Amino acid sequence: MQSFGKENHTSGSEFILLGFSSESQVRMALFTFFLLLYLTTLVGNGLIITLIYLDSHLHTPMYFFLSVLSLVDMSYVTTTVPQMLVNMLYPRRTISWDACVAQMFIFLVLGIAECILYAIMAYDRYVAICFPLHYSLLMSHIICIKMVTVCWSVSLTGALIYTVLTMHLPYCGPYKINHFFCEVPAVLKLACADTFLNDQLNFMLGFILLLIPLSLILASYVRIFASILRIPSSQGRLKSFSTCASHITVVIMFYGPAMIMYMRPSSWYNPEQDKKLALFYNVISAFLNPIIYSLRNKDVKGAFLRVLGNRGTAP
Repeated sequence: MQSFGKENHTSGSEFILLGFSSESQVRMALFTFFLLLYLTTLVGNGLIITLIYLDSHLHTPMYFFLSVLSLVDMSYVTTTVPQMLVNMLYPRRTISWDACVAQMFIFLVLGIAECILYAIMAYDRYVAICFPLHYSLLMSHIICIKMVTVCWSVSLTGALIYTVLTMHLPYCGPYKINHFFCEVPAVLKLACADTFLNDQLNFMLGFILLLIPLSLILASYVRIFASILRIPSSQGRLKSFSTCASHITVVIMFYGPAMIMYMRPSSWYNPEQDKKLALFYNVISAFLNPIIYSLRNKDVKGAFLRVLGNRGTAP
């Protein structure tokens, strides 16, 4: 392959994605399950975006960031799941070199964006609870736009570095990726060169792109909980805790598996475990986000009822 200066390849070379199982009955059962999961994820996140767009009560920084998160989640699963579904139906299960590079890059852009978005949403809750009188000033529309712009800029830069560092290595046959998509740790296992430098740089990038946002999230919630405990009303404390509960749940679901995947020593590589971890932070978290944010959020449920009411009374 000639892309990224590859040796020992032609431009038409392909990888084989081994996926989950070679048994046809198991593949069909998994196909049905993941298809339903994928469609439900698109509908759920699409519904949140639609409600936020249609209901003026949700035109606040918190729901602006939530709409961006839902858009990221829809794109995130679309980067991997359709390819996985096709490979479950067709036993060849191949992906071209260029498609593998593109999938890796887009997946990383969206994954890094999600990491940063969680930190931004934690900061938003920190300002709302700890500095309510200054909230409209500190979280103005312009500042929110700038935050999202920085988020995407960092994501694009980080994903480009990850992808170039991975795909500049020479790769030798057999070109079988023991995964359901082109993820960095699985692809690196096919390199016919020393990946020690890649492992060190990947750990450094993981520290910057995972641990730093997570540290900001934890710092925000320490301050939030300290502020909540000072609220005299038990009802007020409960409401504030409820506001943050969904965010904390999503953060735990996403960061835990992602840190195991990207910040461990390469000697700990376990392909079967990695597939499950990737499913959790790529597919399951995107599926659960709309459930968590809708079932635990009175504002979203109220917006849904208002939108239905307006549609029902429309001439």
